[in-house]
Amino acid sequence: MKLAIISDIHANLQALEAVIDHASSENVDQFICLGDIVGYGPQPMECTRIIQDLNCPTVRGNHDHEVAGNGSLDTLHQDAQASLTWTRKILTDPQRAWLGALPYVRRVGRFSIAHATPHRSNLFGYVHDLADADRCLQEQATPLCFIGHTHVPGFFEHTQGVTHEIDSSYCTLSEVSKYLCNVGSVGQPRDSDIRASYVIFDRTSRVIQRHRVVYDVEKTQDLLRLAGLPASLAERLVDVA
Repeated sequence: MKLAIISDIHANLQALEAVIDHASSENVDQFICLGDIVGYGPQPMECTRIIQDLNCPTVRGNHDHEVAGNGSLDTLHQDAQASLTWTRKILTDPQRAWLGALPYVRRVGRFSIAHATPHRSNLFGYVHDLADADRCLQEQATPLCFIGHTHVPGFFEHTQGVTHEIDSSYCTLSEVSKYLCNVGSVGQPRDSDIRASYVIFDRTSRVIQRHRVVYDVEKTQDLLRLAGLPASLAERLVDVA
């Protein structure tokens, strides 16, 4: 079975549709979503509806969490506040309820999925570097976990008591190691590559392959401007360093 694992869509419909088309051309059997379906982008209703229609294992991201609630957004940076305030008005009540009911972490067969970290997942901590990954892997209950949140893809392996990063676009799993895989972001990459990022996990060959997909960035930027959202959100789609 081949699984397409996506994260951090951020209401970018053009990127999401491009990734789904690409994954379909790779003959994937199932999608898995690691959250942050909404926030920042201009089409939260459409992206939420697509993930619902895929009926795939999905966990809650921090933007999904904030949109589903009614609490203050004052602790967030200005762009996120503006985007989430707007998104709360755009989404339907059933969509907000669905986002708010998603689990923070979920087990799928022999691996787990979380938006941010596999432990204390409701706190939405970040895995920025090797030290962060090592702490996660020490507490990780499954041999493999997929995460997102940082918008930067990466593979981390823990073997014989040592954690290291795998500098490659693919990873072949060993039976004696534990792995943490950040799949990157579909809708707002932050790793000097504006193309949408996701991975395919071939459970038969035990290979995880990272993919980058071109999408219509300019259309997403136009829709952001049309919605009256901060200009910086459109600029950030091409300023991804």
